[in-house]
Amino acid sequence: MFRSKAFSLLKPIPLMSGQPNLAYKFIHPAIASHGHRCHRRGVDYRQRYKTCPGSAGGQTISAPQTKVMAEEELPGVLVLDIGGTHGVLENVAALLKKHFRLITMKEFLENKKEMSKKIQSVFVFEGRPTIDQELLESLPNLKVIGNSGVGVDHLDLKMISNFGVKVTNTPHAVADPTADIGVALMLASARRLVEGCQVAVSPDTKYFAVDWLGVEVTRATLGIIGMGSIGYRVAQRARAFDMRILYHNRNRRRKEEEEAVGAHYCEKMEDLLQQSDFVMLVVNLTPETHKLIGKKELGLMKPTAILINISRGAVIDQDALVEALQSKVIRAAALDVTHPEPLPRDHPLLKLNNIIITPHIGTATVQATRMMAEEAIANMLAVLSGQPIPNHRRRRATWAFGKLNRWHTRSTAWPHGVPEETFLPHYHEGIS
Repeated sequence: MFRSKAFSLLKPIPLMSGQPNLAYKFIHPAIASHGHRCHRRGVDYRQRYKTCPGSAGGQTISAPQTKVMAEEELPGVLVLDIGGTHGVLENVAALLKKHFRLITMKEFLENKKEMSKKIQSVFVFEGRPTIDQELLESLPNLKVIGNSGVGVDHLDLKMISNFGVKVTNTPHAVADPTADIGVALMLASARRLVEGCQVAVSPDTKYFAVDWLGVEVTRATLGIIGMGSIGYRVAQRARAFDMRILYHNRNRRRKEEEEAVGAHYCEKMEDLLQQSDFVMLVVNLTPETHKLIGKKELGLMKPTAILINISRGAVIDQDALVEALQSKVIRAAALDVTHPEPLPRDHPLLKLNNIIITPHIGTATVQATRMMAEEAIANMLAVLSGQPIPNHRRRRATWAFGKLNRWHTRSTAWPHGVPEETFLPHYHEGIS
């Protein structure tokens, strides 16, 4: 029987200056020995780990220094690759190596018999590696899939649950940078910055036209569809522009939260669409939000309105969007996400001048990338030690395990038949 002693030594994770010590925040110093048996996998874990006494408010995670472990005794974590086009970043790999033995997909495929026994976790970075049934069947000791990012629409939760494997995500790290990109897209589309840059640098430009105009964001109406953690941070930023803020959500925010940002609740999404100068989509991709914005919804928007999407590309019916932009049903669109990514090079959206498309960079910052890695590491370590997911909590009963999320009173995100303990998010950041 394969036994893990992964937690007799947790090496320090140095954090960036000015960033919260996520790992300390998630792993409480009082964690004691706790036995956990995964019956479905038949592997017995009995580990003990703790943070050092001086770690409160400090910059490292530490463990008793009385035991020294060789690298091969660390729990194995599978990653697609290190560096290159699709591999984890070198600095992220360095963080993982402090607590795991990194095994690339190439190493795994070259020596499946040996490596399959060592791999207890998979670190999913930018949606890779692909988690399919063949991979799960080849990893008998797999306990947790640590997703770097919030969205898990690329993971088949029901299939994964059948193998007794847990899935975690990293909502804490993504809210601010994603809200930032949403506001950036709103400003850029309103003032036609991309077009303006092209005019300014074009070798054919002889003069600047006086009738080349944008629209103002200040005092305009912003409609936010999905007032979760990210949506609320968008509202906080929009308030600085004296914007009138409307929002549509599965559940209404508390009165004091609304008042703090000056937001007004629209029970019907249609009301928000009809009144807004800017409509920003900040929802999770679920069966119910798939093509949430289609021809009908676009037709309800003002002809002067701009649509902004920072959630998932499939939330919009892209064929309907092409038609709406071509026929000036709406003024413009700004998208950080598309479906697929990237779009085929001959896609009609790429030929329009009233659209901005960025390459899914909502969380593409130095700080967010590191924080997501730290959060994912803390999640995986907690699962492997049989401890609760760090800082996990139920948020207003809308993401309670075993409960169905609801959108327009219909069941949505939770896949039918997925046990409540399979997906372990800290909180639901989308349409919560």
